[in-house]
Amino acid sequence: MSRSRSDAMLIWTLRCCAGIAGAIVLLIGGFLVIESLPALQHIGIKRFFTDASWHPSANASQGTFNLAPMLWGTLLAMSGSVLLATPLGIGSAVFCHYYAPPMVAKFYRKLIELLAGIPSVVYGFWGLVVLVPLIRQLEPPGPSLLAGIIILTIMVLPTVALMADAALANVPSHYLQGAAALGLSRWGTISGVAFPAAKSGIVTGVILQTGRAIGETMAILMVCGNVVQTPSRIFDPIRTLTANIALEMAYAVGDHRSALFVSGLILLALIVILVSAAEIHSKGHVYG
Repeated sequence: MSRSRSDAMLIWTLRCCAGIAGAIVLLIGGFLVIESLPALQHIGIKRFFTDASWHPSANASQGTFNLAPMLWGTLLAMSGSVLLATPLGIGSAVFCHYYAPPMVAKFYRKLIELLAGIPSVVYGFWGLVVLVPLIRQLEPPGPSLLAGIIILTIMVLPTVALMADAALANVPSHYLQGAAALGLSRWGTISGVAFPAAKSGIVTGVILQTGRAIGETMAILMVCGNVVQTPSRIFDPIRTLTANIALEMAYAVGDHRSALFVSGLILLALIVILVSAAEIHSKGHVYG
C-alpha cells in the first residue's frame, strides 16, 4: 500500500471518529430536548424559576417546579471548589517542577494520580463519616454547602494539578534557559515565562475540573443534606441539580419526569457556556 493511500485512509478514519463523537453529543442533546418538551409545554420556562418551591407532580397543574434553589446550589458548590482547587493544583504543579527534589516530585505525582482514581462514592462516604461530623461540631446540622465544597475541591484537585503539571513539563527548555541567561529569578521565570507558555494547558485543566464539579452526583448527594433551598450561608444544606435527578428519577412520571430532564438540559447548557467561554478566551489570547 502506498504511503499516500495509507495517509488518506488514516485521515478518513480520523474523520469518522470525529463525526461519531460529534454525533453522540448531538444525540444526547436532542434526547434531552425531546424528553424536556412536555414539561416546557405544560409548565413553561418561567415557572421553573418563579414557583414557590419544588414539590413536583405528574400533573403540571398540581405541583410546583422551582429549580432555582438547586441551580444556585450547583453553581455555589462548583464555584467554591474551583476557587479553592485551582490555586492549590497549579501551586502543587509549580512545586513539583521548580522547587521539589526529583524523588519528592515523583512520589507526589503518584499520590495525585492515586487521588484522581478514587471513586466518587468513596469520597462521599469519607465525607459522610468524617467531614460532616466535624462540621456539625462547628455549626449544625453538618451536611451543608461547605461539606460539598470541600469534597468537590478534593475530587477536582487532581484534574487541574495533573494538567498543569503536564503543561509546565511541555514548556520548551530553551525558554527557561533564555530566562536564566537574562538573569531572571526563579519566580520571575515561572511567572513571566513558564505560565504564559503553559497557559493553554492550565486553562484546559481548569475547564475540565469545572465540568467535573458541575456534574458530580454521588459525593454531593451524600454530604450536602439534600434540602431544596437557596443557601444564605455555607453551613446551610443544599441540593444540586445532579443530586435531584439521582434521587427522583426512579419514581418520577409524567411532568415530574420531564422536569428532571429539564434539569439535565440546564446542566448541558452550563457545560456549553463553559466551553464557549473557554473558546472565546482562547481566540482572544491568540489574536490579542
